[in-house]
Amino acid sequence: MSVIETKELYKIYHDGESEIRAVDGVNISITKGEFTAIVGPSGSGKTTLLNLIGGLDYPTKGEVLVKDNDLGKMSDKERIYFRLNHIGFVFQAYNLIPVLSAEENVGFVMELQGKSAKERHQRAVSLLKEVGLEGRENNRPSKLSGGQQQRVAVARALASKPSFVLADEPTANLDSHATSSLLSTMEKLNEKEGMTFVFSTHDPRVMKRARRIIEIEDGKIIRDYTKEVEDQ
Repeated sequence: MSVIETKELYKIYHDGESEIRAVDGVNISITKGEFTAIVGPSGSGKTTLLNLIGGLDYPTKGEVLVKDNDLGKMSDKERIYFRLNHIGFVFQAYNLIPVLSAEENVGFVMELQGKSAKERHQRAVSLLKEVGLEGRENNRPSKLSGGQQQRVAVARALASKPSFVLADEPTANLDSHATSSLLSTMEKLNEKEGMTFVFSTHDPRVMKRARRIIEIEDGKIIRDYTKEVEDQ
């Protein structure tokens, strides 16, 4: 069963008399447990597609179905609630709250969900250990390296027990060592917990680790393949 499905998805912008099709008739289906990279050059439409899948933007036309729920038909309030409970986000800029500790940053989403302090503490500590940050729970972002901050962001994305995690250029600000460590952490979570990851990236290091590649250019999918199948 698909956790994400798009049907004839379009996002069209107008610049004067010009029409820009940032996403142009995209059809994709992603099932539970996939480790997928949406790839393409800057301006190809990959981030716009990720934002539509994540309910951060409305499509011009077409459907985005997440566990059979059509995001395009939800009100703003419904979409916010749905994202909170079903979609984890990891952004290029980390987006951690600077005055909160690592544990508090991870627990923030659960606080919005109404979880108890005890439950927030237990899950945040467990997730930080899972991403290799045991002993760093009380550190604020300024006391963590870029790679460590991004791992806190991954733990935060998982805190709500989402249906899948969307990662928009998560390695763009990281060196090779931090990138390798982060991707290994995500692979472990994918394999151990069956967590679905979808990346938007033009980083060859991410493409190498991804098991499925969806290539997008000028808003259209030009190639979609699973590497294990192609390599046989």
